[in-house]
Amino acid sequence: MGSVLLDATVLIDFLRGREETRDRLRRVRDSGDVVHTCAVAVEETVRGLRDGEEERARALLVGLREVPLGTAEGWRAGEWRREFARRGVTLGQGDCLIAAAALAIGARLATANVKDFPMQDVAVEDWGRQG
Repeated sequence: MGSVLLDATVLIDFLRGREETRDRLRRVRDSGDVVHTCAVAVEETVRGLRDGEEERARALLVGLREVPLGTAEGWRAGEWRREFARRGVTLGQGDCLIAAAALAIGARLATANVKDFPMQDVAVEDWGRQG
């Protein structure tokens, strides 16, 4: 049994009824993997909600385990931002915190924006919007 952490792109795609995302999440759960999210992904999801999506969003989030963000995750996120900035690459604070949450529990990170997560020590899964 493994773990997967869903970022906001996957949560929003699920809420909007994207069949590929729903099917993939169903397969993940059927395989026995534990599905997580974190406060940053929740905030990004809520920020992107359309009118009438609040109830479905709350129901979805209640069914996920939450990865707490603490000093260790903040430290790792800051290290990534500093390391990549030295190479001329700007990483978003939220993305780095989401990746740090996944790393903290050894989870795969499911996202539709793989390019936002270039960290080599995080297993990133492309749940992208193809087609």
